[in-house]
Amino acid sequence: MKLKFEKTKIKTLQNDKAAYGFVELKDFVDFEVKRVYYIHNCKQATGQHCHKEEKELFVMQAGICTAIIDSGAGKEDVRLETGDAIYVGNYVWHGFKDFSEDAMVLAMSSTNYMEDRSDYVEDYGEYKKLIGN
Repeated sequence: MKLKFEKTKIKTLQNDKAAYGFVELKDFVDFEVKRVYYIHNCKQATGQHCHKEEKELFVMQAGICTAIIDSGAGKEDVRLETGDAIYVGNYVWHGFKDFSEDAMVLAMSSTNYMEDRSDYVEDYGEYKKLIGN
């Protein structure tokens, strides 16, 4: 099973009025965006998990946080600062922690929310078995 995770920097244009961050989706995602949501006002870490189907692009809109990622080689911490983005393919374990007070993460997803959570794997041991580790 090939797992895909990638970190990149968002292109920014600065002029005398403002800074503009651009995300050309064709350059970052291999899916049609079906849902957009954001994470903010975080008092603690998000729940770590992976998706069997869903793929996501996370864009650090403001502040900093740390993404916890396992794309098959064990968990690693990936620091995200304003303007960073990470693509998280299906079967990539992920979660977020260590949010600054002003942190805001924008997420774009390949699926609509599944209330029954049938797409989620939330047990890390089960995840390791699932990907063959």
